[in-house]
Amino acid sequence: MAGTISRIRLENFMCHSSLHIELGDHVNFITGQNGSGKSAILTALCIAFGCRAKSTQRAATLKDFIKTGCSYAAIVVDINNQGEDAFKPEVYGNLIILERRITDSSSSTILKDQHGRKVAHRKDDLTEIIEHFNIDVENPCVIMSQDKSREFLHSGNDKDKFKFFFKATLLQQVNELLETIKDQLNNADSIVEELEKSIKPVMRELDELRQKIKNMEHIEEISHDIDNLKKKLAWSWVYDVDKQIGEQTVKLQKLKERIPACQERIDRNTVLLDELKKELIEKEENVRSLAKKTREVHMMRKNMDDSITEVVKQKVELEAEHDRHTDMLGKMNKRLRQLQAQLRDFQLQHMQHTQVEASQIEEDIQNIQSEIDYAHSNITRLKEDEKEFSEELSGILKSISEITKEITENDKKIQDLKYETDDLLQRQSNKVTAFGGQRVLNLLESIERNNRRFKSPPIGPIGAHLQLASDFWSFAVDCAFGNLLDAFIVSCHKDLQTLRECAKQVNYNHLRIIVYDFTRPRLNIPDDSLPATKHPTVLSVIQSENHTVLNVLVDQGSAERQVLVQDYEVGKSVAFDHRIRNIKDVYTSDGYRIGWTSVFRSYPVASGNLRFSRGSVQTILPPNKRPRAGRWCSSPGERIAELKNEVADFQRINSEKRGQKRKLDHDRCNLEQKITSLKRKREPEERRLANKRLQLDDAKKASAENNSHTAVDTSELEEELKHVKNDIQQKELLLQKANVRLTAILREVDDRKAAYKTFMEH
Repeated sequence: MAGTISRIRLENFMCHSSLHIELGDHVNFITGQNGSGKSAILTALCIAFGCRAKSTQRAATLKDFIKTGCSYAAIVVDINNQGEDAFKPEVYGNLIILERRITDSSSSTILKDQHGRKVAHRKDDLTEIIEHFNIDVENPCVIMSQDKSREFLHSGNDKDKFKFFFKATLLQQVNELLETIKDQLNNADSIVEELEKSIKPVMRELDELRQKIKNMEHIEEISHDIDNLKKKLAWSWVYDVDKQIGEQTVKLQKLKERIPACQERIDRNTVLLDELKKELIEKEENVRSLAKKTREVHMMRKNMDDSITEVVKQKVELEAEHDRHTDMLGKMNKRLRQLQAQLRDFQLQHMQHTQVEASQIEEDIQNIQSEIDYAHSNITRLKEDEKEFSEELSGILKSISEITKEITENDKKIQDLKYETDDLLQRQSNKVTAFGGQRVLNLLESIERNNRRFKSPPIGPIGAHLQLASDFWSFAVDCAFGNLLDAFIVSCHKDLQTLRECAKQVNYNHLRIIVYDFTRPRLNIPDDSLPATKHPTVLSVIQSENHTVLNVLVDQGSAERQVLVQDYEVGKSVAFDHRIRNIKDVYTSDGYRIGWTSVFRSYPVASGNLRFSRGSVQTILPPNKRPRAGRWCSSPGERIAELKNEVADFQRINSEKRGQKRKLDHDRCNLEQKITSLKRKREPEERRLANKRLQLDDAKKASAENNSHTAVDTSELEEELKHVKNDIQQKELLLQKANVRLTAILREVDDRKAAYKTFMEH
């Protein structure tokens, strides 16, 4: 059958050094282990039929398909050319041989006939064959790569599947072409309208020109008549001119006779003009000299104005300072008089003071003391009752706090369980949402819309490209990688910027993007670089069809150095007891991380300074989040039922706790009322006791003053009087200095104003 492929030969292409495959006439199956090169055969067919390197999502350029260590790669495809649909059988015969050769610097395509003779080498010839046999390698319905398959399988709703169908059947391309043609037609219509508008003035000008042509024809006839009239007029002018020439000849003779007199007058005026020019030059010189002197005078006047302004400013400042000193001196004199009057009054009051009878004071002291003892006994009794109620209230408050804390923790657990339930419900419809929620779906749609802007389509989220060997390690692997599972992988920095723009469009903030070489083969980790333990590593329990995803998890997540254990005790033994090489962290199945952490220590040395050293400490960290069923849960329905039961249990416990809390709140209110009542009784007693104690102190002081006959102490007032007198003397000295400076400034102001007046008069 014409258009079928009978043989494929690959040389130095990707992982194949030399491969020959004979294909049957009908359906052919190619099997093999992961990484054996099955996809490379499909990629070779795409490249042979003219597909670009980026469209294969395997490499950025064609030279990246050359096997490492080789200088070229060759793809040879034999196409049957028999039957009614044969393409140019008279040229190619029964077989068309398509050969694609790739080097580091170029690539070439050669078409041969059945005898191996070269027939064509242009790309248009290959395009003609592809269109004849209807081979479209970029259509996923013709060749569906792994990435396109994954995209199709992950499209959870009918809308996404229809988009895939719309694109695969080229309806999208036809729709885009029709939209482009429609836009071009609209643009052409607008251009035609603009041209019609622009040609209307030209048409009006054309009509005007035609009218002018008619007018010109009429003018030519009139011009012919005018020429005849001009000729007649010319002859009439000739006769008149001859007559005028005779008259002018007589006048010319008279003027020639006046020439000598005119010349003499001209000579006299020339001499007078020379004299006036010399006088003008002298006047201009005088004007320049006067202008220079005027500028100098203006400069001197400005300097004098500035100096007078400066002196006047100093005068105003000194006058203000003089006023301040005068006011301050007046205030000080007033304070001096007040202190002297206060001293006299104090001494007079002390002289007029009378003593109180000692017996009356002693009687008052005894009465006050008895009242103080009675009030103290009442306050002590009230405090004991209040303390008893306060202890009981403290116990109730502690119970309420514990119950409130437990209710809050249960509410938080309920929220976490509901969040996990919603997450699982969302994952039932689309598993990709486990690694970013609805945002990641919006991001994938944005990536699809901007697919042509990417050099290579991004890979992500990483977690969606992973499968686990067992659900038992689901949560441990999730804790080991964390947010790395939500990350996307791109092949270059330009794609990173484009992906950030897509994320910004859908409000996906803080998206982690990793730049990695998509063409890099699967990393081969030596055995001596792996942990020497029987326990599995994270790398050993994860699987992926994309080797780039596994390479990133090794490079960025150290998947080969993270060991998984069943429980906490085994994890401690593996991490700390045996000190096994190449272990970064140990994770238990419930998410605990066990390992060594580097820290800096400081210790003093003989010089008194601190010396720092680096060491390791044992670290055991619990899971960052509440344990979940894992983002790769195979039975979300069962887990959802379990979560709903847990929510119901917590809600029932909270209901019971809230009932207990209401009872305790009622008891608390009763106790607070009793304590408040006791406080209302105790506080007036305490105030009365304080007042009595103050009265007792006053009575004792009065008794002591009566018993002592010490003279009145006026030393403080006398010391203050002395300081005030000293301050007055200093202010008077400053005032005298200010008066001298003010007098000098006033004299200087008068001198400068007189000099300025003299200068202006001259």
